[in-house]
Amino acid sequence: MAVADAHSRYYSEDVRAMAPYTIGLLIAPAADHVDLYHRKELIPFDKLDEFFTKNLV
Repeated sequence: MAVADAHSRYYSEDVRAMAPYTIGLLIAPAADHVDLYHRKELIPFDKLDEFFTKNLV
């Protein structure tokens, strides 16, 4: 199952809809749920860094 089709995606989309200006929704289309634990090449570190730098400074 790809993350784009993850059974938990609906929860992320619901949370995003409640706070559209304070959170982002990042989908890693080439990864499945557990890939993001050990396949570091699939983790979009640049996007995560951008988000946290912007929102936690």
